[in-house]
Amino acid sequence: MEKKRKKILISCDSPRSLLDFRGKLIEELTLNHEVAVFTPKIEQEQIRSTLTRLGVQVYENALQASNVSIWSDLGYIYQLYRLIRNIRPDVFFPYTFKPVIYGAMVANFCRVKSITPMLTGLGYNFPETRSKTTLVQNITRILLKFSMKANERTKIIFQNKDDYQTLLKRRVITEKNQAYIVNGSGVDLDHYTYSKPNLDQISFLMISRLINAKGINEYYQSARILKEKFPNVVFRLIGPFEDNIDAIDQELYSKIKLDGTIEYMGLVTDVRTYIAQSSVVVLPSYYGEGVPRCLLEAMAMGRTLITCNSVGCRETIHPDHTQANGFLVPVKNVRELTAHMQHCIEHPVELLRFGWNGRKYAREKFDVHVVNQQMLGILEGT
Repeated sequence: MEKKRKKILISCDSPRSLLDFRGKLIEELTLNHEVAVFTPKIEQEQIRSTLTRLGVQVYENALQASNVSIWSDLGYIYQLYRLIRNIRPDVFFPYTFKPVIYGAMVANFCRVKSITPMLTGLGYNFPETRSKTTLVQNITRILLKFSMKANERTKIIFQNKDDYQTLLKRRVITEKNQAYIVNGSGVDLDHYTYSKPNLDQISFLMISRLINAKGINEYYQSARILKEKFPNVVFRLIGPFEDNIDAIDQELYSKIKLDGTIEYMGLVTDVRTYIAQSSVVVLPSYYGEGVPRCLLEAMAMGRTLITCNSVGCRETIHPDHTQANGFLVPVKNVRELTAHMQHCIEHPVELLRFGWNGRKYAREKFDVHVVNQQMLGILEGT
């Protein structure tokens, strides 16, 4: 039976994510549907040209994803309202917080037939510890509850079971909501191919935006301790220093760039070369992830993982210790992080087994083609 051709509007808070996280899904969607994206301004021509080649209609806005800006948010809402009224999509697919919250509200108001918001992690808004909440967190929770109100048109997509349970427990959603859980964004196993880790020159790699909740300081402190004991071991960091409410302070940023503990690479367009050069990939994040893409890429390429026992991150470590592909450490725990990194330095042969187990686990659970088939079923209503 031939699929009915639909108009699908995708809304995001970062143009880079359209290809980095949704590229394969968009390719699949364009085979049978008309696809448009509503994105903050695209600065990289390669992103625009790729979307154009795929036949995707591009509409831009001035949304500020990581900062509180009432005028930016109101502008986004108004532009989206006009866009939906103009192109009349059959399916509205927003992902990340602001597009999900504001987008679902607007799409419901405009009576879009199918609304499929995807929460790619809960960020700072629902920490696992019962810490005191800020005004912004409280407002976010209220808005999210309002936008996620159960109805027959809305299907909520989660990237891990913890986020679903958290929103149920906090009464943001109820059992009446149509909810689906997929295994992150998936990883392209043909693009991120297996290679043997370098055991002669042990090196660690962290791939992350330079924000506190990703564990940048913890990684730096562990690297500083280990560099004194093992001066030949290499510690690298990839990721941009951005204008963000949780950006690391200038003092730490200067140390990372200048004191020689870490080789700071900044933002790179293709991480595969750096993963291939590494022995272990580290992400001590307590951010509230969906499933971190950098860990999926590292798994696919056969690298041992060291990450936190936190939402999203824990999904990437095999629960069966006989199939172990790395280590989980407590959040904000430099001592434990350092100890596990030192274990990798002192027992390099284990990294081969961990790496191969990781590749196998990525194939079993996170293959992008399997994840996208589930996504297509949700978006197409099959």
